[in-house]
Amino acid sequence: MFTRKNGRHWLAAAAMTGAAALALTGCAGGGAGGEYDPDEEVTLNFTWWGNDDRADRYGQLIDAFEAEHPNITIDGTFTDFPSYWEKRKTEAAGGGLPDVWQFSDSYLREYAEPGLLLDLDTVGEYIDFDAFDEGLRQTGQLDGTQYSLPTGYSSWAVFLNDGLLAEAGVEPYEGGTSYEEYTEWMAEVTEATGGEVYGGTDMTQRIQTFENVLRAEGGNLYTEDGELGFTEDQLRDFWNSGAEARDGVAIPQQQLEEIAPISGFGSNRTASEASWSNFLGGYLADSGAESVTLVAPPLDVPGGTDLYRQAGLQVAISADTEHPEAAAMWLDFVVNSEAAGEVFGTTLGFPASETKLAGTTLEGVDAQVADYLDSVADRIGDAPPVPVVGYGSLEQTFWDLGKSIGLGAISIDDAVSQFFGEAQVILG
Repeated sequence: MFTRKNGRHWLAAAAMTGAAALALTGCAGGGAGGEYDPDEEVTLNFTWWGNDDRADRYGQLIDAFEAEHPNITIDGTFTDFPSYWEKRKTEAAGGGLPDVWQFSDSYLREYAEPGLLLDLDTVGEYIDFDAFDEGLRQTGQLDGTQYSLPTGYSSWAVFLNDGLLAEAGVEPYEGGTSYEEYTEWMAEVTEATGGEVYGGTDMTQRIQTFENVLRAEGGNLYTEDGELGFTEDQLRDFWNSGAEARDGVAIPQQQLEEIAPISGFGSNRTASEASWSNFLGGYLADSGAESVTLVAPPLDVPGGTDLYRQAGLQVAISADTEHPEAAAMWLDFVVNSEAAGEVFGTTLGFPASETKLAGTTLEGVDAQVADYLDSVADRIGDAPPVPVVGYGSLEQTFWDLGKSIGLGAISIDDAVSQFFGEAQVILG
């Protein structure tokens, strides 16, 4: 569908998968060009995942960049997260990745090891690396090579729709309780509204919740040498722990299927939802809620450091772009410019770059996110190992199986077997 934003037409290619996906216009190819000509008319293909709010913000940023660089045109497209990576997989196989693209550290090994990403040091004169804390800069490195840079960082959070809770007459979830107590709170909301609004969504669908559970116990999803960091029994116990929520407490999966890609929280069908802290602006836009509160997710291990600074949302350049210098200038504008801080605030994560942060006015939504990150500082632990090759596929498989469990389409034992079977294939 086409959506008009600030005089632009965005191609929102929803539900694109595999070879049947729509082709991005004029994908770059053929390797880097020769000597950089600052007056050459250049068109760069740029793509991202997200909703209309994110598209509107990117539109503003593109306008600002093109005003400074009238010889560079940015062609932008966006889609939802699962379709986005299916499309990139198809393009990678055909040698037609976009010039610049919103990236995720979950796919760093998968795209860097085969040589599909540009070594950013080769265009380093156009990028300010020094604006980043070393730890955050390293989230885009593999074996010492810089392949991407983060737009910001987030931590896992529980979002509360204050208006829906006030209407239901239920006190807000206080955050940081046990998972069992959080489920009991969700049941209170569902009962109070007669099921018109559910307390939340089955948290065991998301691999991030499982990650938090493992980290609280001193583990991780995967090891430094690229193996899974958990057993079949641990995964089985985790999925079984969601049985009470799936028994009429959380929103039924069938309802979520009907409203996808909008979430239960975004459609005002749930009073809470767990996700990354930078989703606040998007949730407000999707739901139309006047007020959304962020609180700490559940924790079963007192004093556990289950959370971390997740700088997964990054920007990368394809190795075969014909305009590496112009691409680097656009990448730098996205991750480093004060304009990016002004336009995006904290919606792409709390700014990872000092210069981007300088352009961010921490008030309203952005102040909320900053305050939330401060509030969970004592739960922030070390970052996990660099994601294994295929982690993005494993994450999607985990989510798909969690949804199938919610639909009653698969047993937990079969889901565990299927996940480990796919992990064995992916991880070799």
